[in-house]
Amino acid sequence: MPENKTENSAKTRQLFTSESVTEGHPDKIADQVSDALLDAILAKDPNGRVACETLTSTGLVVVAGEVTTNCYIDMQKVVRDTLKEIGYTDPEYGLDYQDCSVLTAVHEQSQNISVGVDTNQTHEQGAGDQGLMFGFACNETPELMPLPISLAHGLTRWHAEVRKKNILNWVRPDGKSQVTVEYENGKPKRVDTVVIAVHHNPEVSNDKIKSDIITQVIKPICGKYLDENTRYFINATGIFVVGGPEADTGVTGRKIIVDTYGGMGRHGGGAFSGKDPSKVDRSGAYMARYVAKNIVAAGLADKCEVQLAYSIGVAEPVSVLVDTFGTGKIAEEKISALVRKNFSMKPAAIISHLNLKRPIYKKTAAYGHFGRNDPDFTWEKTDKADVLRKEAGI
Repeated sequence: MPENKTENSAKTRQLFTSESVTEGHPDKIADQVSDALLDAILAKDPNGRVACETLTSTGLVVVAGEVTTNCYIDMQKVVRDTLKEIGYTDPEYGLDYQDCSVLTAVHEQSQNISVGVDTNQTHEQGAGDQGLMFGFACNETPELMPLPISLAHGLTRWHAEVRKKNILNWVRPDGKSQVTVEYENGKPKRVDTVVIAVHHNPEVSNDKIKSDIITQVIKPICGKYLDENTRYFINATGIFVVGGPEADTGVTGRKIIVDTYGGMGRHGGGAFSGKDPSKVDRSGAYMARYVAKNIVAAGLADKCEVQLAYSIGVAEPVSVLVDTFGTGKIAEEKISALVRKNFSMKPAAIISHLNLKRPIYKKTAAYGHFGRNDPDFTWEKTDKADVLRKEAGI
């Protein structure tokens, strides 16, 4: 993060930026379609195995991947229903749920993978792939998320709501937000810059777009962090009439930083959407967030990052790392010991404890997988905080 130290002050100021995108952004369309298909399978077959990728361009949605299940789903209907729900209901948007082409290329999961993942009398469920995952939490917000990504998601979520509720009748489905927060001595103080790209009807003027977005979107979400020096960049190119897949091809898994912590904390590189919970890219990242959040909620640290790493077919993680960035209230070794005592990181245990074999994933695919106040997001619970606090003796 960049920083600026004034010569005559002990205060350290830093700027940190995170972005979010609306549910109508092409990459998010792809994520939601992939997770809608996963949900449709899990609703009928909780043990289904899914690794589903989606691509969308002008008038086209392509679904490809590996699926092993005992049920039938109407993929065409799932795709079209998802597009309709997002708001792609007009051919002018370049993608219309009724008229677009939907192509599928789906085959069965490789037996070379399933042999290492399936449970039997001699083998407990192993990880669905090798890889590393990170979870993060900090005490900047009530949901224990970094403030920049929380505000960025708030903007895009409300951006979509003013469209759906017809508060701003000129807004189209695509859009992005970006929020730069100024930190003073590591604590968020104010919003320095807000960037909004809003997909719009051709008839609306630039002045109206800027005025409406500031008053109806930015101020309701960022209000208490705004001041007279906050800068606004709204549709900085002057026009955003052509948007969605017509302007930008969308692919599953291209918004992994939007999905997680907005760049605050590290990322293992694995995407989430379209993957059933046997894939530790998803379930391991959810577990790492659960652990990190409970550590912060317990007051053991102001900030915490947890890394997990797995080998395909092996149940126990090959490594578990807890990093509190020097904010721990007790020794980091003791926190790590408490984590190992109170959390099982085996895939089957994660799936069972977080109850992940449910059709809950489409709603994770826009506005972030973390920091959401939703009972289905079981990895956001802080039900281990009291135990950790008591055993830590604080």
